[in-house]
Amino acid sequence: MNFQAVRSIYSFEMARFFRTLSQSLISPVLSTSLYFIVFGAAIGSRIDEIDGTSYGAFIVPGLIMLSVLTQSISNASFGIYFPKFLGSIYELHTAPVSFVEIVLGYVGAAATKSALIGLVILITAEFFVDFEILHPVAMLAFLGLTCISFSLFGFIIGVWSKNFEQLQMIPLLVITPLVFLGGSFYSISMLPPFWQTVTMFNPVVYLISGFRWSFYGVADINIGLSLAMIGVFLVICLGIIAWTFKTGYKIKN
Repeated sequence: MNFQAVRSIYSFEMARFFRTLSQSLISPVLSTSLYFIVFGAAIGSRIDEIDGTSYGAFIVPGLIMLSVLTQSISNASFGIYFPKFLGSIYELHTAPVSFVEIVLGYVGAAATKSALIGLVILITAEFFVDFEILHPVAMLAFLGLTCISFSLFGFIIGVWSKNFEQLQMIPLLVITPLVFLGGSFYSISMLPPFWQTVTMFNPVVYLISGFRWSFYGVADINIGLSLAMIGVFLVICLGIIAWTFKTGYKIKN
């Protein structure tokens, strides 16, 4: 394992994150603050408690997941797309660096950025609502697994994309709607039976449900099933990335 190569890629990506701190960190925090003001204060004051939790506190895990998912995909996809766009990806091919080290560097940096954003939003939420974290270790585990798995997914999108339009297409047209329809702002049990069944096909539901359980001890889906779904998604992403580097799909040509 070439740890120097991993450290170099990781450090470069983290440096880019801190150079664009206003866009990378402040923007998601401001957006989330607006969600708390609109949903937590304006609308939440008119909604009864959900599963014994005030509405403002209930949406905290969902809002964190919304930011973490989108930022994980965005950071990882841009991280690998720009070397392709600039042509510097060929320097990695000629260097003594394996695909494992490349993935560790780019995905590790993207996951770190997303986790930092998630934790900052968690701190920001303290200024708007009162909430508790019953299972802090589980919360960190869910946050870490989500950051890693969706950073891997973002890496795949960055490799697949031919232009900036494709780079933004899946996060905007697929991921964001899935998060909004995945129980970020409501409990799945509030839906009619038919739509509860349909919602079970949304993979984001399992992430949000498990993450919310780590806060309040209540979940729409069994915690074990939530962890299993995250694990399956992570393994699928690893398999696709391994195949991509083995075949050189959109990397070597």
